[in-house]
Amino acid sequence: MLESAKKLGLTVSFDGNFRSALWTWEQARDFCTKCLPYVDILLGIEPYHLYKDDSDPSKGDWKDGVPLQPTYEQQDEIFQRFVEKYPNIRCIARHVRYAHSGSENSLKAFMWYDNHTFESRLFTFNILDRVGGGDAFASGLIYAMMHDYKPMDMINFAVASSVIKHTIHGDANIIDDVQSIKNLMNMNYDIKR
Repeated sequence: MLESAKKLGLTVSFDGNFRSALWTWEQARDFCTKCLPYVDILLGIEPYHLYKDDSDPSKGDWKDGVPLQPTYEQQDEIFQRFVEKYPNIRCIARHVRYAHSGSENSLKAFMWYDNHTFESRLFTFNILDRVGGGDAFASGLIYAMMHDYKPMDMINFAVASSVIKHTIHGDANIIDDVQSIKNLMNMNYDIKR
């Protein structure tokens, strides 16, 4: 499917979201890594092999030891390693979660785009339902890209889309009010009458 999409000149976005009920971590990494040469927009940095030496995997993966909440410098290095190995990738984005409690989280994101790594604002919010937050992030990013947002607006819009989804029951972001997402993205909380 990915080969056919590339032959047709389609833009391919790929989210290798891991589900332990479907396969093992290594099976997911093996398969998803095979997809990377066909990907234009990569969502997340796992589950993929990003070996330091492809001929000797025992030398480790570039992502080994990088924390779940990386610094800008740590994330930038990982993005650089991906695009060195897969120059077909035009954009990589991933969100980072900070769980303060079961009902309060913060989100921010990193994105590599146009040869630069961008870091979004940090959004803190109360959770009604977490399921679908990653999909809302991905769809927010793709929407922003399709509408030619500036890079910082792209990544902030994606995170704001995910944050709003966390306040909605169910697994989909049913908000189609772009201005509401932009207001959150810009941290504009004034009431409009």
